[in-house]
Amino acid sequence: MEGALDNDSGKMGFGLMRFSKHPIVCIIDSKYANTSVEEAVGLPYAIPVVATVDEAIALQAEVLVLGIAPSGGRFPAEWDAPISHALSHGISLINGLHDDLNARFGHLLGTNSIWDVRKPQHSYPIATGKAAQLQNKRILMIGTDMAAGKMTAGLELYAALQQKGVNVGFVPTGQIGITLMGNGIPLDAIKVDQAAGAVEQAVMEQAGKDVVIVEGQGSLAHPGSTATLPLIRGSQPTHFILCHKAIHTHLRYPVSHIPIPPLKEFIELNEAVAKVCGAQTKAKTIGIALNTVGMDEATAKAKIEEAEQLTGLPVTDVVRFGVGKLIKAIEEIC
Repeated sequence: MEGALDNDSGKMGFGLMRFSKHPIVCIIDSKYANTSVEEAVGLPYAIPVVATVDEAIALQAEVLVLGIAPSGGRFPAEWDAPISHALSHGISLINGLHDDLNARFGHLLGTNSIWDVRKPQHSYPIATGKAAQLQNKRILMIGTDMAAGKMTAGLELYAALQQKGVNVGFVPTGQIGITLMGNGIPLDAIKVDQAAGAVEQAVMEQAGKDVVIVEGQGSLAHPGSTATLPLIRGSQPTHFILCHKAIHTHLRYPVSHIPIPPLKEFIELNEAVAKVCGAQTKAKTIGIALNTVGMDEATAKAKIEEAEQLTGLPVTDVVRFGVGKLIKAIEEIC
């Protein structure tokens, strides 16, 4: 996570810290070396932060995860030396970036391996809308922006429904979800004509589940994103949960000149698009996962109340205040 522990580009690392079932022995970010994650950035993890790959090896690390999700998903050229060093010393690599690192570093491998998470299948079928024939509830996480909390909210709901004994499935569509679940579709690396078919194929594989949570990507509000359309076409969602970062009034850099639409208007937009872009069922928004990071508790609660009043929907920050409201909303549709 070099250079990323204290900003949004580190969301791959943040996701693994929160959800990984495997022990994390350390985080590499030289800016915060000799501290813990909690001491460095206030997140509730006692994971030590170190400066080098050698320190990670000394802590008996076996796998190095590239814990960043930068704009464009490109591998940083300045990481060539430390990654080469790790691979040469038998450490395996999980790469969630777009670059094919097997091609770049494969000559350094012995018994270790490189998992290029965003490497898609050779081809996918063209979507036909057949997910609409399923009798289950398909809940697509949508967002007002990139990095709004779609994956986190979706995984929190999935875990809570599992604990309640619900027959629930999860469709990962991005690098973090795929890494955590061990399967899924790297949606932003799939040819645009096949993207909806890839989503449809993944959703049809969950046909036996009563509820399917589909990890969202991108946003209809973002000029650089095309991901929402194939997600809607492929999953034929019955319901949406909206994710929004409460502290933001505009989209994240480099499009921070574009204001985020009012939440009620944005909800209506997504529901209207779902109705006309090949969905054979009306998708209704049943709740909002409000990301209140950067706010004190009183301000966060006020923002939640404001969003509930503006939209008439149940609203919560799933990390800060739990998933109870949204689980209740899901139970009401089942």
